Amino acid sequence: MCLVHLPGHGKRVGEQAFVRLATLVEAIADLIASEMQHPFAFYGHSMGALLSFELANELFRRYPDGPSHLYLSGHGAPHLPKSEPPTFNLTDNELIAYLKRLNGTPVELLDDTEARQIFLPVLRADFEMVNTYEYRGGKPLSCPLSIYGGLRDNEVPVERLRAWEVHTAATCKVRLCEGNHFFIHDSRSEFIDVFRSDVLRAYRTHRDS
Repeated sequence: MCLVHLPGHGKRVGEQAFVRLATLVEAIADLIASEMQHPFAFYGHSMGALLSFELANELFRRYPDGPSHLYLSGHGAPHLPKSEPPTFNLTDNELIAYLKRLNGTPVELLDDTEARQIFLPVLRADFEMVNTYEYRGGKPLSCPLSIYGGLRDNEVPVERLRAWEVHTAATCKVRLCEGNHFFIHDSRSEFIDVFRSDVLRAYRTHRDS
């Protein structure tokens, strides 16, 4: 397992965060080109789902083979019209209120003035990447998709999850767990069990083919 640490996040706090998804995709594709070991798969949640999808497209454009599977959660199909207005240009108070509605960031952190000075610029950059993203079209991916969502996720209803099926020439399975947009935390054990089962099944299928 290899985690992608984006500039401005995690171990890379203090680095300039990206504000355009296409630029970030190209940078990651350049870096991992020499590290790819087949078969490999991508998993991403919310913005990470969009990033994983576009990174898969970029790798298939560059090389004969790309990921053997995509596991995407908490994001609707990329060709659908955006369901909400931009959020990256909200005032600090408006952005904090929006984050509280998403219920994915500890309230103690959102109410800490010093902490906000550190993470709000990074979150704005993330939201700007998503808000300014435009689907460029292209042929469906050749790898299967496994799509995950929360039953109480008002941001990404199940119809937007099922719409991913047009982006693969292989299979597309949608799995729903209890919880809201951050069901991966709310229903952690349930999601991990489902995710583990799906990964092992895909691995056995690939091994035996």
